[in-house]
Amino acid sequence: MTPPRILAFSGSLRAESLNQRILLIAAEGASTAGAAVEFIKLKDFDLPLYDGDHEASSGLPAGAIALKERMMAVQGFLIASPEHNSSYSAALKNAIDWASRPLPGEPSFACFKNKAAALVSASPGALGGLRGLPQLATLLRNLQMIVLPNQRAISAAHEAFLEDGSMKDRAAAEGLRAVGADLAKFLAPAPAG
Repeated sequence: MTPPRILAFSGSLRAESLNQRILLIAAEGASTAGAAVEFIKLKDFDLPLYDGDHEASSGLPAGAIALKERMMAVQGFLIASPEHNSSYSAALKNAIDWASRPLPGEPSFACFKNKAAALVSASPGALGGLRGLPQLATLLRNLQMIVLPNQRAISAAHEAFLEDGSMKDRAAAEGLRAVGADLAKFLAPAPAG
């Protein structure tokens, strides 16, 4: 049986991103539950600020096409979303905007439609990025994705990690792993017969 494929990425561009750290932990849960997890960094794709005039004159930039190809090849997304001013990040929105644009002959929302997403967030603040997750979920549902209800937000995330990258709070780490595991289980093919 082919394992479900998950694309894991953070909406943060920072090299020392707290959201990248929790993404790795959530992905452990997905891998343990049998999924094949591929990591990408949005910073590695050349994605100018979305501009309809640019799209009309030049088509999709190479970075957007490369991102779409990675998204098309999987069944689900594991997204760690930082909270910027009580919402998700501009980098994440821009990547989604470019990926949502159809190539010639491609149906609308081809790399999102009927795929599943699991969401986590980390923030130094008291709510852990929780305010941005419902907005991101709404955006993804509008792109015809299935957003799983199990989400985790890690508050005071700047104090949540040990020097080796593990989390001080084992229950919080297990909660993140459970989000990844839930996504893998949701995407797993039903047993035959």
